[in-house]
Amino acid sequence: MTLTTETSRRAKSQPQAKRARRVEPMHLIFLVPTLLVFTLCITLPAVMGIFFSFTNSVGYGDWDFVGLSNYALMFTDPAILKSFGFTIGFSAVTVIVTNVIAFLLAVGLTAKIRARVAMRTIFVLPMVVSPIVIAFVFQFLFAKSLPAAATALGIGPLEETILANPDLAWISIVVVTAWQAIPGTMLIYIAGLVAIPGDLYEAAALDGIGAWKQMQLITIPLMAGYILINVILTFKNFLNAYDIIVGLTGGGPGTSTRPVAMTIFSGFENGDYAYQMATATVFFLITLAIALLQLRLMRGKKQ
Repeated sequence: MTLTTETSRRAKSQPQAKRARRVEPMHLIFLVPTLLVFTLCITLPAVMGIFFSFTNSVGYGDWDFVGLSNYALMFTDPAILKSFGFTIGFSAVTVIVTNVIAFLLAVGLTAKIRARVAMRTIFVLPMVVSPIVIAFVFQFLFAKSLPAAATALGIGPLEETILANPDLAWISIVVVTAWQAIPGTMLIYIAGLVAIPGDLYEAAALDGIGAWKQMQLITIPLMAGYILINVILTFKNFLNAYDIIVGLTGGGPGTSTRPVAMTIFSGFENGDYAYQMATATVFFLITLAIALLQLRLMRGKKQ
């Protein structure tokens, strides 16, 4: 009798569970404005841009199909290849700098030290400041303050601003970009460090394992997922760097620090609409590949 009652109760609850999982029509209605804006402002322009990359359009007026001519020219254009090389190289270096410093800061700010909560607040401040404002502030520091201080202290190599040096200007971009990106990256690392059970460290200490060995055997292995997330997210973000570079170096000296985004925009102004849309399409495919890699790696971590 008990089994029959239980079976009957489960049978009645199944339709209720299905109804509970069903999405209410009103929820879907609220998605319509967002989908409409996304389609009109992002999806449609992207599709049109890919279409015009196979033409000779200058952005208006008549145009003709030219097939893959724009793509063939792009892969032999030294200016385009240089901008791709700078963007990828700058992104790779900044990813390493950002993640190493953010990880070390996260370890320090989760340790048992005084005023660690206040220090976390201070370190997060760069994240809420506009990139273009940060760029102009650091541009003044690199162009005026640092050379003046170097002159007063007799430090010869720094008496001239590195912003005017084609071989060193990229260093200033790495410094400023990392300075703003570190807080957000650090917060993710702090979340991971806080989630590690303290019993593991206590047991390791009882076994005579020092702090450095604990870092190697406990912290880094358990933080592998968070490190992977930060590396991929920061790399994707740095590929799209624009504001800080515009405010700091303007892509100069010459074109030594010009990223892909700036090359594309400058081409629009010079009537190379279709040609730069081909560049933007290739750049989009690279970013998409990184996003798919992220999803694949994260799915592997969950499994």
